[in-house]
Amino acid sequence: MVSTVSDSRIMDSADKDILNLIQRGFPLEREPFTALGRELGLTGNEVIRRIEALKKGKMIRQISAIFDTRVLGYESSLVAATIPKDKLNAGAKAVNSHPGVSHNYERDNAFNLWYTVAAPPDSRLGLEGTVDVLHHISHAEKTRILPTLKLFKIGVTLDMNKGATAKKEAPAYGENDRAGADRNVSEEDKAAIRALQEDIPLTPRPFDLWGREIGMEYDELIARAEDLGRRKIMRRFSAVLHHRKAGFRANAMGVWKVPEDRTEEVGNMFAQYQAVSHCYERPTYEDWPYSIFSMVHGRSVEECEAVLDAMSEESGIPERESLYSTREYKKTRVRYFTPEMEAWERLYAGVLR
Repeated sequence: MVSTVSDSRIMDSADKDILNLIQRGFPLEREPFTALGRELGLTGNEVIRRIEALKKGKMIRQISAIFDTRVLGYESSLVAATIPKDKLNAGAKAVNSHPGVSHNYERDNAFNLWYTVAAPPDSRLGLEGTVDVLHHISHAEKTRILPTLKLFKIGVTLDMNKGATAKKEAPAYGENDRAGADRNVSEEDKAAIRALQEDIPLTPRPFDLWGREIGMEYDELIARAEDLGRRKIMRRFSAVLHHRKAGFRANAMGVWKVPEDRTEEVGNMFAQYQAVSHCYERPTYEDWPYSIFSMVHGRSVEECEAVLDAMSEESGIPERESLYSTREYKKTRVRYFTPEMEAWERLYAGVLR
């Protein structure tokens, strides 16, 4: 399959090398594109030109800091809902209205709408109250809150050359990182976070531009970004791709029925698979017996299933379902310490009265 960047240009090996590199980490340097170019044998301007084309071709969603929602004091959860088919599009649109909803997908399951939502530390509704409102305005018949009980892994690098394989690697960020994070976020930290969470400007010295916008010198902003990383508040600074445009057209949420005494073992095992982007333990319900969730991205259903089969064989866990997304309603980043969530709550606070 030929990978297309835009109508006028085909993605070549240098583009793929850039995508592989910036998914793992983006240089926190005054001239980051020049730094990338040194690794790739390109000039900084050539790197900017190529990234600009990859963004125009919808291959790259965003290059920015990625923060740990919970470390910043936000409550968050995956939510599964059952919505009548004839009301699904309208229901998804209603769910999308909440600024803290970052992912929202239709999946091939009785629970047909799956979304993640975050509520800020000063939320008047809280997480459960927020989900109650979303349940009501989406006309859901059933809603299940599935918060993370244990984080085994978050973060993925899509291998632009090999696709999804059963290759193993140590997780970049997991439960120990979250548990050891510094949760004392200062006002200066928040100012930096507001800048660093945005899509990086495609200019030779982007941190200079951001620094001027928030009244910091570039070196102070970079130092604060590095400090946020050391304190495990920032998980990484990197690119997130449009998976489908990048050729990874299938994403399977592998859900596993795991004996309670094996959840830790199995979760840590699954987190080692490079193709797994997220691996969590979540609560079970009478109508939902699956405790381990593992998201796999592949270029095809067959590629995803091959990884999930390898995971099943290694773990000896046969009972699983593979929930594939059939429609993407929303995928974005939560923007922290901004007024949009408070405005949404003012609008909907009286819905349940």
